Amino acid sequence: MDYLRQEIDGIDKELLELFQKRMKVCAELADYKKKKEIPILDESRERQKLASVTEQSEPELAEFNRNLFSVIMDLSKAYQQDQIRPHNAWEKMIQNAIENTEKTLPKYPFVACQGVEGAYSQIAADKIFKTKTNIMYCTDFEGVFAAVDQGMCRYGVLPVENSTAGSVNRTYDLMTKYNFYIVRALRLGIDHNLLAKPGTKKSDIREIFSHEQAISQCNEYLKQYPDVKVTVCENTAVASKMVANSDRTDVAAISSQSCVELYDLDILERCVQDQKNNYTRFICISKNLEIYPGSDKTSLMLSVNHKPGGLNKVLSKFAALGINLTKLESRPIPDRDFEFMFYLDLEGSVYSKELLQSLADMEHICESFRYLGSYPEVM
Repeated sequence: MDYLRQEIDGIDKELLELFQKRMKVCAELADYKKKKEIPILDESRERQKLASVTEQSEPELAEFNRNLFSVIMDLSKAYQQDQIRPHNAWEKMIQNAIENTEKTLPKYPFVACQGVEGAYSQIAADKIFKTKTNIMYCTDFEGVFAAVDQGMCRYGVLPVENSTAGSVNRTYDLMTKYNFYIVRALRLGIDHNLLAKPGTKKSDIREIFSHEQAISQCNEYLKQYPDVKVTVCENTAVASKMVANSDRTDVAAISSQSCVELYDLDILERCVQDQKNNYTRFICISKNLEIYPGSDKTSLMLSVNHKPGGLNKVLSKFAALGINLTKLESRPIPDRDFEFMFYLDLEGSVYSKELLQSLADMEHICESFRYLGSYPEVM
């Protein structure tokens, strides 16, 4: 064992020396490409190189060797681009946003939320801004995007995913339609409760109202009511309001505890969600790019060429730069069969050289690309 490890150490030393020698030649090549205005990426050259590697490889190692040289070429391109663009346009834009953004979020901004008083989005907004904010309630998620886009509100708060029910697809679909930036994210613990008018018993219930995400999060609980109609409505707080305003005494809502006092309801049962560690992630959006201290998450939206290996090129670029992806979501692109828009969340400080380099690289390897902002995420 010790002998074999010594053998590997010796080979690794040679590999390191050769890799550093290769990267120095790449730096000279980058300088030449810059002078001659030649693009860094040469797909024809890459195909020829990988074909040559395959041809020279022992059959059982061919795939391993192709993967190795694919990574080496990705690192080479990243290094060349770093030599050519030490101060890229993304770096300037982000630096400008950092310098022109206040150090803390404003205390009493106008914030757009979907639903009515007591909605989880409103609760999230109060936690994000650490105060009771000025809320403009919208009937749907698109109204939130539109309110921010048209300047009626400085910020909008929207749910993007739940730990039990998954992504909020409607929010992701609307992202392609509006220009915005994420300025903060929040993970909000969600405790759903079964609410009804005072005097109503669980045995009286014939219909339960709630939002589709909440219904999904309480799927197992609802199985104990096989004969009860479950009705989807716009929001959990809207469900509570509907129950409070109804003439019926056989209806209930799955909603937040904050709706109990707001709508004069009783809690028939607490914490009815299937998972006790249930949380929803909310984003706070703005029309203008604002980057606050502590921003260690970045979100992107992109599409790739509809051919084999298109997405892999993007993912390998992040891997080559040592950037961790915490989310990858795909949604169909309207009017384009079997083509998808991808949403990515990355970990890493906004001041990171690797992050800035990755943004510069995306423009050259993606069919379309949008930077959605860098921001802190709070609990």
